[in-house]
Amino acid sequence: MKTLPIIEQHFHGAFGVDFNKAGVNDIVELAEKLRKIGITGFFPTLVTDSVENTKRQIGIIKEASKKCEGIFGIHLEGIFLNPKKCGIHNVEHFLPLTVENYKKLEDDFIKIVTLAPELDEGLIAYLKKKNIKVQAGHCVGWKDGENKPDGATHTFNAMSGISHKESSTALSALLDDEVYTEVIADGVHVNDDALKLLFKTKPQDKIILISDALPIAHSDLKETVFADFKIFYDGKSARSAEGTLAGSVSLLPDIVKILGKKGLFKPEYIENTYRYHGIEPKGELVWDEDFNVKEIKL
Repeated sequence: MKTLPIIEQHFHGAFGVDFNKAGVNDIVELAEKLRKIGITGFFPTLVTDSVENTKRQIGIIKEASKKCEGIFGIHLEGIFLNPKKCGIHNVEHFLPLTVENYKKLEDDFIKIVTLAPELDEGLIAYLKKKNIKVQAGHCVGWKDGENKPDGATHTFNAMSGISHKESSTALSALLDDEVYTEVIADGVHVNDDALKLLFKTKPQDKIILISDALPIAHSDLKETVFADFKIFYDGKSARSAEGTLAGSVSLLPDIVKILGKKGLFKPEYIENTYRYHGIEPKGELVWDEDFNVKEIKL
């Protein structure tokens, strides 16, 4: 099997590197390690943090992008979320969804913003004018119209779920053929039936595989501090002391292997990230029959 090289549009780090804490050299070295396993492009994703630290890390990521290929921009997943669906995010740093608050950390290298559309106070329209991808996540829904999101962040996770009695974020994500849907198909965050429902319901060109990987992924770490909380890895999943599920401990090549063995993988799920961002395809990955990356052609 052949696919395009992988682009990670939603992950928080790997190999022990945390984008909310990393230095320039850490990110450059991470990019080299990712490239060797078939991930040739990525959007460093910042979890909710103070405005001051977020601004600092945006600057560091921008500087790293000048020293290596494949950093396409920042995914800001935080600060503008709904406390009711906070997940592992620290609500103490949340801000109202206003243009004024966004300008406190605004930067032209931010390309994706995950937010709670139901709490919008004019921010969505502002971001769309800037051609920034707006994604609904850590939220309870959205309204159709010109300010609806471009995508849904880690569909099913940290959003209002499917109910036969009321509308929800998950239902909107599944039913709206114009909206791209991220999904963490690591076998932990979403069960197989829900995955099959998404794959069956959505147009195939609107499904985007993400890892939502933590710094623990591909490292020897058994615990770390992420989003101000201590996270523990038990060999299968990474959770807070209270049991809240954090991001994944898998990267996208691992997830392709998981899906491939279940007969659920399609190359479009990698290609769609290119389409979503208007990135010109370059190179290819060759996978063996066990869904291991056999060859990387760039």
